[in-house]
Amino acid sequence: MDLPLIEPMLATPGSLPPAAQDARWAYETKQDGQRAVVYLEGDGRLRLRARSGEDITGAYPELAALGGALGDTAAVLDGEVLVLDADGRADFQSLQSRMGLAHAPGRAARRAAETPVHLVLFDVLHLEGRPLLREAYQERRRRLEGLGLAGPYWSTPAALVGHGERALRATREHGLEGLVCKRLDSVYRPGVRSRSWIKIRNTLGVDVVVGGWQPGRGRLTGLPGSLLLGQFDGAGRLRYVGHVGTGWSEAERRELAALMGSYATAVCPFDPVPAVAGVHWVLPRLVGEVRYSTRTRLGQLRQPSWLRLRQDLTPEESSALLPGAPDGQRPG
Repeated sequence: MDLPLIEPMLATPGSLPPAAQDARWAYETKQDGQRAVVYLEGDGRLRLRARSGEDITGAYPELAALGGALGDTAAVLDGEVLVLDADGRADFQSLQSRMGLAHAPGRAARRAAETPVHLVLFDVLHLEGRPLLREAYQERRRRLEGLGLAGPYWSTPAALVGHGERALRATREHGLEGLVCKRLDSVYRPGVRSRSWIKIRNTLGVDVVVGGWQPGRGRLTGLPGSLLLGQFDGAGRLRYVGHVGTGWSEAERRELAALMGSYATAVCPFDPVPAVAGVHWVLPRLVGEVRYSTRTRLGQLRQPSWLRLRQDLTPEESSALLPGAPDGQRPG
């Protein structure tokens, strides 16, 4: 069967629906992985396409058996490829070692044995020769769950109807990336970032020390395009934890440029020196607050965004651990 190529529908960043409308929405865990549209050909073959349209089937050989899970029933499904850590949470850093291997079957097979992936399925777009895009989410979800797709490397996690506050609180308590809210009567709109799907990302806030900056381009020439961030460890060494390039107004950017100019130094304040090019180093005197989604295993901040300059804190105070919050982080 020739299955139609379908672009994935996208969610819009936002907040929980109003309490009065809560019962009209379903809530799914937001996953930190690689989006994949899944094509079950009905003859045992499986194809996976990334959001870009690239065929990524070869990168994940452990998913091949899913091709026969529905027998001769052809289907197009929507899902996310993850690597799960020991606590069952998505580990995007580990997944990165699996991505990009679609045309390297030998390496993909070795990585599959070392770091297997898990595919979570959350929508069905085409089934038994019939397009389901105009069906309501509630109906598509019923059909998906009826397929009983659960295996060693794939599953169909439940969606919760109503109780959005409780669902969001649970994702925060379990250290998950966030929540996706989906209107029960919404149709599937390929390639569209729709308000019928709302994503809520759980973020964390942390105080960091500025250790350098990279110049911007174009209208930002001469101004910081990004700041290099660090935190002091128990031995008093400033450890690099990533860089931030968003969250400033133009006035804040100019203020930071002036302050960093007065702290310029030829010596890198980070230990060890990060492998980042084109950096202007500064003395570690400025403290800022950023929000971010998660940390990598090495402590790097993922998706940080600048919040404000903390002129009320010294660098040493910024690295004080908060009660009950490891490595200086706190819920945001």
